[in-house]
Amino acid sequence: MPGLATGTPEPTTPGFAAPALVGREAEVAALLRTLTEPALVLVEGEAGIGKSRLLREFAAASGDRRLLWCACPPHPEPLLLAPLVDALQRHRAEVPDLPLSALAGALRPLFPRWADRLPPPPEPLPDLKATRHRLFRALAELLGQLSFQAIVVEDVHWADVATLEFLLFLAGRAATAHRLTGTGGTPGPPGQAASLIVSYRPADVPPDSLLLRLSSRPSAGNRQLRIPVPALDTAGTARLASSMLPGEPISEDLADFLHQHTEGVPLAVEESVRLLRDRGDLVRRGGEWVRQRLPELTVPPTIRDTVLARIPRLSASAQQVLAAAAVLAAPATEAVIARVAAADTQPDPDAQSDPDAWFDQVRRGLGEAIAGGLLREEGDQRSSFRHVLMGQAVYESLPAARRRALHLAAGTALAEAGTAPPAALARHFKQARQPARWMRYAELAADQAGESGDYDAAVALLLDALAAPNRSIDDQVRLGRRLALAASYRREAVDELHQRAVETLRRLLADTTLSPTEDAELRSGFGRLLAQLGEFGPARAEIGRAVSQLDHHPVEAARAMRFLGLPFVGDEPATVHRRWLQRAAGVDLARLPAAERLALTVDRAAGLLQLGDPAGWAVADELPATVLGAAGRTAEERRQVARGYLNIGAAAILWGRYRHAEQLLNQAAELADADRYLRLGPLIRISQAQLEWYTGQWAGLTEHVTTAADPSSDEPLALLGAVRVGLWHLAQGSHRRAEAALRQALAEVARIGTVDDGLEPAAALGRLALSRGQVDDALAYTERPMATVAGKGIWIWATELAPVRVAALLAAGRLSEAEELVNAYQRGMRRCPAPAGRAALATCRALLAAATGPAPAAAGRFAVAARAWEELPRPYEALLAREQQAVAELAGDRQAAALTRLGTTFQALSELGARGDAERVGELLRAHGVDARREWRRGRRGYGDRLSPRELDVVRLVATGATNREVAAALSRSPKTVAGQLSSAMRKLGVTSRTELAVDTVRNRLLPDPPVPDQAEP
Repeated sequence: MPGLATGTPEPTTPGFAAPALVGREAEVAALLRTLTEPALVLVEGEAGIGKSRLLREFAAASGDRRLLWCACPPHPEPLLLAPLVDALQRHRAEVPDLPLSALAGALRPLFPRWADRLPPPPEPLPDLKATRHRLFRALAELLGQLSFQAIVVEDVHWADVATLEFLLFLAGRAATAHRLTGTGGTPGPPGQAASLIVSYRPADVPPDSLLLRLSSRPSAGNRQLRIPVPALDTAGTARLASSMLPGEPISEDLADFLHQHTEGVPLAVEESVRLLRDRGDLVRRGGEWVRQRLPELTVPPTIRDTVLARIPRLSASAQQVLAAAAVLAAPATEAVIARVAAADTQPDPDAQSDPDAWFDQVRRGLGEAIAGGLLREEGDQRSSFRHVLMGQAVYESLPAARRRALHLAAGTALAEAGTAPPAALARHFKQARQPARWMRYAELAADQAGESGDYDAAVALLLDALAAPNRSIDDQVRLGRRLALAASYRREAVDELHQRAVETLRRLLADTTLSPTEDAELRSGFGRLLAQLGEFGPARAEIGRAVSQLDHHPVEAARAMRFLGLPFVGDEPATVHRRWLQRAAGVDLARLPAAERLALTVDRAAGLLQLGDPAGWAVADELPATVLGAAGRTAEERRQVARGYLNIGAAAILWGRYRHAEQLLNQAAELADADRYLRLGPLIRISQAQLEWYTGQWAGLTEHVTTAADPSSDEPLALLGAVRVGLWHLAQGSHRRAEAALRQALAEVARIGTVDDGLEPAAALGRLALSRGQVDDALAYTERPMATVAGKGIWIWATELAPVRVAALLAAGRLSEAEELVNAYQRGMRRCPAPAGRAALATCRALLAAATGPAPAAAGRFAVAARAWEELPRPYEALLAREQQAVAELAGDRQAAALTRLGTTFQALSELGARGDAERVGELLRAHGVDARREWRRGRRGYGDRLSPRELDVVRLVATGATNREVAAALSRSPKTVAGQLSSAMRKLGVTSRTELAVDTVRNRLLPDPPVPDQAEP
């Protein structure tokens, strides 16, 4: 080894041996036991404490065991699951011949070099979470077939969210794989499940990191070992330092000095010993190594200072190698390092002119850096810094101009080698100030990220590319359109990334040099993004400005017209929305892809029905009756049909065609479940809950509406769920809770800007105010919503609102206004044969009759209204009308008939679960001498927020990646039963996707308890 002293008994400068592993024997033994019994191992400790050294000693001691070694770099690549993808590609040059299922075709975007050896790609899924869940299942299958005994992932504190999600998924899947035996699901890994070993720095884990879910509690179904790697004490520091020096140990004084200045951090100890040696401050006296007492040679306390202090003592070629390795920031081959180092300032021009001489010089410098402990050789003939902190220290010390030159060389060398991911090339060319190449690779990286479903990374890359200076207007428009599309695909709540995308697109649209068509294409995509974020008013304005310039782009034009035809945003009257829907119907369908044609049909049908136009039913009939198993239907086409079933089913609820609505929603649920369209599922469930409310199927409705009102749910669910909760509490007589939920719903409506969603909560609040005698409040709640209905001329929206508004006006003595409203309502519903609207209109007429005419006439009007509600059927409103009929009969001296009717109504309201209303009717009966008591139904005992045993069975299987049909087959239940139990379990666990459910099976210890080990593990 260079510098090794020989031939003298008392060398003035010591040589070096490789540092020994000190004080880690128990930890290595614990790791080795994981190869005989699978475990989740958490190796934690501060920077430089020796986590990587511990894991490498474990790997060496494990012999020829099959280990997959992954590392999370400090600059995460935006490629989805990059640490595992890189490790697998380094592990095998080609994917072996394995019995992979068709699911493995989802891995093609991650492993383009293996594409011809993988199954065909599956059809794309419309939902990001579904795409990612399928990808996780496919990658887990590949890992299982490769039969690794342990998967080691270093520096997980730097891992991206997708990698953390996969590690949690893998931990949960390994613990329950045996549950799928014989179910027809994806087979588990052959042989024993692999241990999962992760290392991280606790101090560098963000407070909201998913890593905390993995480390916060033991994993049921797997053993868990937590191995904190401590600092060395003084004795350990002495042993480590002595192992690096030939001959005798170090002195007690030197050991105290090193421990004091390094606090026992092994990396700092090693670097301090090397620095003392380089400075000539170590001598051997009296059989031990001692430090010379020179004040100016004290050891700096930080790793950074020790590394930078050593570099000037290296040869020029070694310094160039270190600079190249620092810029590359990833393991690189000797050839790549030489190419990058060649771009640095050369002290020996003659060497550079001779390629062979230059390569020899670089090889010597590389050997010197490795021998000095700054670099290390990887198993695949690549080299990198021994610790990332060393590389960071060197990189930060380089002057800016020198860094730019090295980045340019790195990008060029890696591009020619053809092995680096586009994101790494984009980073190098960005730092090299090469905007054209930076943008090209950033777009490629964004494509790659989008193909793998990582739209966060795609948005970040496109934002980065748009920030490049001197971009042409064509480049900016192209990138802007792609940015709007990628950002609209994200399913996260509005966050900084969304805000940056919006601000960037607004800046692009402010450019006055855009042509009309460029502006329109960019503005239309921007409008759709705003709509995705819930900013419907601004979205409508942007799309309205763009639509007139989109004739050259039929797909974009059809999308714009469809959006403008939907009536739930803006103050425009129904005639405007109807005109847009008519224009959309005139689009040349032959110029649209099949999925876009279906989307146009869906939105035209739903839009017309929302306007109260019966022509919408004829358009709805154009949708295929079913697409399950239909040949030639793509996933996107099936998604549009499922969306159509949902939207038209919601319109059927609005119309009061409840049986038809149930059929449509069941079809939507079946299709969404079959295609794992995760985002649609909760929306279908809330519509089904609304239908159950209207039709009086209140048994178990508490759980449904609580699920919908969960504040962690998507915005439409939080809004609609709050309405159901408010109505439920109102019927129960819990006025304070009702008011809180309904006010929450109105606040959400005000935020997102949809006008129709505020009508029902406003009506409920008005009804609540009237029950309290607060007439002015009832008028205030209903005034503006009623003006919206009248102004837009969409009277089918008045079903819930109009009776409450009429009642409030009559209570305030404003009879003429009430009459005008009822007349307007009647005119508005003249061409709309919606049964629910007709029943509401009958109620309004009955209220007028009670205020103006004789009691018998009013009783007759309420009877008509009650029958209209009963025919739907809508029993709650029918019973309220029967109550009003009985009150009118009491006023008309028909006491016997009235009390009989009140008694029947009291019983029916009690059975339905409307306790508050039943108590009101009971008080009226008791006031007339009739005993009115009802034993409230208790129902069966529930499990509260705990999972029932049957729900737990479902969760354990779903967490392994099983579909509803596979779970149903395994548990001998119907898929519909499984879907209901899964929905209930997800609500109780507070998750909204199957991936999150798999994660929470680990976090919440829902997996089978592991066997009790014979010995306690450290």
